[in-house]
Amino acid sequence: MYNNILVPVSFEADRNAQGAMEIAKALRADGGTITCLHVMEQLPKYATEYLPAGHLETAKADVVASLQSLVDGVDNASAVVVDGHSSRTILAHADNNDVDLIIVASHQPGMQDYLLGSTAAKVVRHAKCAVHVLR
Repeated sequence: MYNNILVPVSFEADRNAQGAMEIAKALRADGGTITCLHVMEQLPKYATEYLPAGHLETAKADVVASLQSLVDGVDNASAVVVDGHSSRTILAHADNNDVDLIIVASHQPGMQDYLLGSTAAKVVRHAKCAVHVLR
């Protein structure tokens, strides 16, 4: 069993956030914690100039609400939204918070994933803790 579990959530159509939470609850030790983490990728300055005023704040509030619905009713679970690059931020969060298991949902890989590598693949390759990949 694991004491500190990190569940990165992307909210893409082919990801299974609820399934990842169920696995986290099953693998969590008594008194262990679960953190649902969403990383908001930074948009280039030139792109943000074309967005309506307040768009980024509204998007972040929507993400926080969605994450909160995943952790509501789950003991010792929290929701965190941060800005950054997905894989690097997930790995940094895991290192800085003594995470001992990352549960990451993955999609069926396409050719672009074999050439560039997906977020899940980067997390699996570079994490210093156990990683459970959910397909």
